[in-house]
Amino acid sequence: MKLADTGLRKQPFLTQGKPLVLVPYSSQKNAIHFLDETRVNRRGLGLFHGPPLSGKTTIIQQFASSLPRDHAVAIVDGARTDPAKLLKEILGQYGYDHGFNSASERFNMIRVVALQQAASGQAPVLVIENVHKMSPVLLEMLCELAEMSFDGTSALRIILSSDRPMLPIVEAPAMRSIETRLTGKFLLKPLTRTETAAYAHKKLKSGGCSDPRAVMPPAVCDRLHSASGGWPGVIDRLAMMALAKAERIPLLVEHIPKKPPNKQKPPNVVEPTPQLILTFKRKTLKKISLDKPRFLIGRNALCDIDIVHEWISRHHALVIRNDESTLIVDLKSRNGTCVNGKRVKNHVLINDDIISLGDHRLKFVDPSATSRTTMRGAGWDDTTLAESIKDFRKGLLRQLKSAS
Repeated sequence: MKLADTGLRKQPFLTQGKPLVLVPYSSQKNAIHFLDETRVNRRGLGLFHGPPLSGKTTIIQQFASSLPRDHAVAIVDGARTDPAKLLKEILGQYGYDHGFNSASERFNMIRVVALQQAASGQAPVLVIENVHKMSPVLLEMLCELAEMSFDGTSALRIILSSDRPMLPIVEAPAMRSIETRLTGKFLLKPLTRTETAAYAHKKLKSGGCSDPRAVMPPAVCDRLHSASGGWPGVIDRLAMMALAKAERIPLLVEHIPKKPPNKQKPPNVVEPTPQLILTFKRKTLKKISLDKPRFLIGRNALCDIDIVHEWISRHHALVIRNDESTLIVDLKSRNGTCVNGKRVKNHVLINDDIISLGDHRLKFVDPSATSRTTMRGAGWDDTTLAESIKDFRKGLLRQLKSAS
């Protein structure tokens, strides 16, 4: 039988946009339950984690569509760098954007909406995807949103979603208002072998296929599961490629690639955390995992990386993480900061760069950072950098006050 004779009228394995059918499976059901538990919790703030192509966005949209029509919910992308635009998007999805111009006006309006609806027993839901891409200024704004409360109840239910570990962000000192509200974490799991076969067959059925099992026999479904790792987005890509290759059915095992159809690492692989290796006169003193948004280097005991030496200023330099890039900023230190022997004010780091602070050396280790680029090319601009340093100074001031 030719592929055209299967009855398929639509591409069932869409990789973008709304799927033809939502196929339930164990982890998806548990995820929906977790999201709803976060919504009804008086302090509800949950972390929703899963690798790329694991179906997080589809699950979030399914959860949002299951809420009553009058329940305000906003789903926004944390990779957006403009606070005013992000607040506008939140207000728009809540149905309350009426031409507010500034970020402060929009923030205050969100506060009004949240307090009103929390008072009526239906606190709005805010879902932020790609949390690991949020700039420092957006993280500060998130903390302010999390602090809104009504009668001892959080005025916004917040769900943070990412394909990267979020605890290093949440547990940073500046994120205290997020950490204290955290009510739960959920890690998506892949489909089982049996669930993968059911997923593929139901997708084929939704596209008009009259006999899905004749198109994808058990051996093909087994290969689909092993090649995809059971992640829905990868299943869709592999199945779509297989249908494009085949001229007749049933599909053959050879039609399913052994690996995902891209050059990226499999979606269940987590990149190692970048490191700084501190040495003095060729002797290794310590290794520091860059698992927070910012690291202060200096002579002061409150610094994240404290180096007690006369050539090191009290607050000498600042290392800032932004998405996948790492930046070193000299804080107008007395003796300066050098990278690979050249004095810098700010510099985007790549793997094996050597930072010199007096006689001390910091080797930057991040095998994924291989391309030398400009600040702008790495996603930085003057405003983002200024806001990050401003945020750092506020946090440092709080530390100094609490230590005194």
